Amino acid sequence: MDRRRLWTWAAAVVAVIAAAAVAAAAAAAAGQEKRLLVGMTLVPGAASTGAVCLDGSPPAYHLHRGSGAGARGWLLQFEGGGWCNDAPSCTQRAGTRRGSTRLMSKLEVFSGVLGNDPARNPDFYNWNRVKLRYCDGGSFAGDSEFRNGSSVIYMRGQRIWDAIIADLLTKGLAKADKVLLSGCSAGGLATFFHCDDLGELLGGAATVKCMSDAGFFLDVDDISGNNSIRPFFSSLVALQGAEKNLNKGCLNSTLDPYLCFFPQYALQNIETPYFILNSAYDAYQFHHIFVPPSSDPRGHWSRCKADPSACSTSQIATLQGLRSAMLTALKPFEGEPEVGMFINSCFAHCQSELQDTWFAPNSPTLDNETIAELVGDWYFERGAAQEIDCAYPCDSTCHNIIPI
Repeated sequence: MDRRRLWTWAAAVVAVIAAAAVAAAAAAAAGQEKRLLVGMTLVPGAASTGAVCLDGSPPAYHLHRGSGAGARGWLLQFEGGGWCNDAPSCTQRAGTRRGSTRLMSKLEVFSGVLGNDPARNPDFYNWNRVKLRYCDGGSFAGDSEFRNGSSVIYMRGQRIWDAIIADLLTKGLAKADKVLLSGCSAGGLATFFHCDDLGELLGGAATVKCMSDAGFFLDVDDISGNNSIRPFFSSLVALQGAEKNLNKGCLNSTLDPYLCFFPQYALQNIETPYFILNSAYDAYQFHHIFVPPSSDPRGHWSRCKADPSACSTSQIATLQGLRSAMLTALKPFEGEPEVGMFINSCFAHCQSELQDTWFAPNSPTLDNETIAELVGDWYFERGAAQEIDCAYPCDSTCHNIIPI
């Protein structure tokens, strides 16, 4: 090969490589464009009303504006993240992103029910979509504080909710015609506390409905016969001063007010239409409520917790007890036209914010409907919207779900 041909060949190779690099960069850019990042808004003046996070920092939310036909639709999504039920755990939490907006990410990825792609979130993509950041440790229900010398831990979830809603009312929520209040995990639990409140705040002018994703925490004994979630919620309600903010109808019907922290008792007294999105084998409840470490001191369940396919036949039989408890708690609401359900048999926890589980080619389905499709059918009253899966391991659409 002579020198001229060599240079021509080298130039061609360089051109091909450059073109490939440009294409790769374009593809990467396109991928980044699909990843919707939304900035944080600190609630102005919230501190003056005592609406602060555990560490005293101001509350926050992330808002992505709606457009077109969805400009007067609002989707409010409570962030999840567990709880604190005593002074040491709340003090520890105050120094993390779960108790301080100073330590939170200032940009949040909006996907799933929060996404803005009509092909991936067909019913809510053009609504105003808000993520309410979680920093009180009490599912937005408490109103108290704990003082230890010169330090103060603020448990002001109710005031945070009030402050965020007051700010959003000035940004268009007051003129909403359709609203969906939702949340994941501890945020899903928060929907039970504020569902009816939101409708009252909007004065009946908007269609308000609520959805709990992985927030249907059960009042259930663990595998050793003990009930560890009752004393946990009892101490949480007492410490955080949450009793006065729980459902009044529920409080009037029980001798133990903290029981109204459990959705199965609160839901009976909620008048707003409701959708329950939950796994019958909710991974969090499996790991921390049904088989907590205290019930398995020798770690016999460790492999099963890490990988459900490694569960023994007897362990699977035991796990059917968790599903039975879930279905028993939901039984009173079966057939109720205003109550929607997607109760699958995947070992999952929170399925609305992840695109793969909300609406994608390989999403979990029940009766050939994805979660997004069934929630949309329920909200817009397009047909029956209650689906309950068969028992594990029958559901082949669970393959893309990773246990927590």
